[in-house]
Amino acid sequence: MNKERNGKQASQRQLRVGELLRQRLSDVLHRFDFEPKILKRATLTVTEVRVSPDLRRATAYILPLGGDNAAAIVALLNEEVPRLKKPVLSGLHLKYVPDFSFRVDDSFDRAAHMDTLLAQGAVTRDLLDESDDADNGDS
Repeated sequence: MNKERNGKQASQRQLRVGELLRQRLSDVLHRFDFEPKILKRATLTVTEVRVSPDLRRATAYILPLGGDNAAAIVALLNEEVPRLKKPVLSGLHLKYVPDFSFRVDDSFDRAAHMDTLLAQGAVTRDLLDESDDADNGDS
């Protein structure tokens, strides 16, 4: 969760506020009464909330169960941001009220793609050749 942005790591404050917002957002999305039917039926996971260094912007990464209609769900959630702000941010003592935006979390897809690449025969063969060379060089 300690992601680098523009060469700098997120501060402890950014990480704490991001995690607090993730928990709050997850609770609100679970019990919020949405108008569009697609949002009422969707089971959503808030995987991460990244907060800007000035704590004025927050990007929530969402993953619907099964990944179905992810783009449509994120678009509808972005339309619902004004209604979601108050329940998510109530009781928080922040200097600024962050502006929310939602994005589809594609980190699981990227991880699966990386696993596929690493499982290819050429990569496995190269890894085995390097370990054999290391064993021979130590003797």
